[in-house]
Amino acid sequence: MSEHEQYAEDLALYALDELRGDERAKLDQHLATCAACRLELEQLRGDMALLAMSTAGPRPPQRARQRLLDAVAREARPSRAVQTSGRGAWWGWLGWAATAAVIVFAVALWRDNSILRATVASESSREAESARQLEELRKIAAPIIEPEAQRVTLVAAKTSPQPQGKAFYLQKRGSLVFLASNMPALPPQKAYELWLIPTSGNPIPAGVFKPDVHGSGSVVNPPLPAGTEAKAFAITVENEAGAAAPTTPILMMGAGE
Repeated sequence: MSEHEQYAEDLALYALDELRGDERAKLDQHLATCAACRLELEQLRGDMALLAMSTAGPRPPQRARQRLLDAVAREARPSRAVQTSGRGAWWGWLGWAATAAVIVFAVALWRDNSILRATVASESSREAESARQLEELRKIAAPIIEPEAQRVTLVAAKTSPQPQGKAFYLQKRGSLVFLASNMPALPPQKAYELWLIPTSGNPIPAGVFKPDVHGSGSVVNPPLPAGTEAKAFAITVENEAGAAAPTTPILMMGAGE
């Protein structure tokens, strides 16, 4: 057995900082005079570092893994088995080769499981977002496409082009979509406010909007009391924050069709 083979097992344990006592001191003395063993020690440490980094990055080169396994799989001398039995219960019982194999396997398994968990979480997040968007679209479309929805047209007289608004209201869901066109421009800090006129009681605020440069505006699903029966819809001009009750004359109004 060559001098380098004699220290092969100790170099692997030294790289993991598991060599203690006289044997560590002897190896320190040998390393001070043996460039080949120092190089082997640094290569083993580099291979272990690559394996550790693989838990958060790319896989280490195959040669690094194989070098580490080859180093720790070298057969230990029978005479040293008794001498090293005190290095730690689980190291001594499993043996260095088996322990290193377990470490390599655990690192690879942890990395693969991490990637799998991240992939599953990403897919679940995308699926949940798609479901949420689909539900939003269904809610917006419901008062427009369902047969029992009220369709109310609001018009203003003596103005050209004539402003017009259409309200689609589904009472059972409390869903409301309002579309306006040809609306005149507003003074600063003013907005149009839509009102739901119930069959009994005071007008209920149903959202504010400002028309764009083409005179178009909309209100989509404003908060409304559940199950409110609508007799009509109306529009006034209010402060841009909206009002709790109409403060100006009604500009447009329409009853249910």
